Amino acid sequence: MDTELSVLGGPLEECGTDPVTGFFRDGCCSTGPEDLGSHTVCAVMTEEFLAHQTAVGNDLVTPRPEFNFAGLRPGDRWCVVAARWLQAFHAGAAAPVVLASTNARALEVIPLAALRSNAVDVPPDLSSLT
Repeated sequence: MDTELSVLGGPLEECGTDPVTGFFRDGCCSTGPEDLGSHTVCAVMTEEFLAHQTAVGNDLVTPRPEFNFAGLRPGDRWCVVAARWLQAFHAGAAAPVVLASTNARALEVIPLAALRSNAVDVPPDLSSLT
């Protein structure tokens, strides 16, 4: 398989491993033909984004053990569906985006300017933010 690129044009970087994210649960926002939702945006969860997603029928908070999903909390990094992120963006509830970890395929749905306007650099050790 060819190396996937980020929206910045470089190699796609890891999004998150605690919890392990990605359509393939490999920590990256990798995609392929079987990823019908395009889980390509590396987003940092916020209370506002999670509440918006729940309100539109995409509950990312409730644990789903049958899918090995513990539920997300603010601060978690997660590969979200590009169309869902864009929906939140238009509603004023977009989550911050890690550009180097967001797959270039997200640009098929989301304008780069929208992603850039919500870009954030997140250190690997979130304890440094406290």
